Amino acid sequence: MLDAQAKKTMLRKIPHGLYVCGVKDGDEVNGFTASWVMQASFEPPLVVACVKQDSGSHAMIKSSQVFALTVLEATQKEVAQKFFKPQRRVGNKFEDIEFYLGETGCPILSDSLGYVECQVLESVEKGDHTVFVGEVIAAGVHREGEPLLLESTGWQYGG
Repeated sequence: MLDAQAKKTMLRKIPHGLYVCGVKDGDEVNGFTASWVMQASFEPPLVVACVKQDSGSHAMIKSSQVFALTVLEATQKEVAQKFFKPQRRVGNKFEDIEFYLGETGCPILSDSLGYVECQVLESVEKGDHTVFVGEVIAAGVHREGEPLLLESTGWQYGG
């Protein structure tokens, strides 16, 4: 029998970085804080990102088949917090954030460590999140620094 508390405790011990995932559908752009992200292959270079199925950003990725992951610096907790909020509640999350559109047309935060842009190759819809497997088709480094980790924020997402 599954011990629910042990499951929750141990799943929360899996380390996660925090990223802003930029998405687009036509001319509309959005972004959200993503933590369930990892590299999945060297050749071709693949990234896995898990996205909550009932979010507007999920629908945008399904439609456009692209996304961009901006890597936040360890000092950018407030930026991650801003992008945790659903667009339908807060409106334009980018109104006071400097960004540019990458090769995919997805927004990339200018003030960050850098980014990767991905073309979705596959997706798996199980549970309440979809696993998007994206091939890295563009990347850039803005500056050196340490990435923001979920565990350093005091927040918990998972379990």
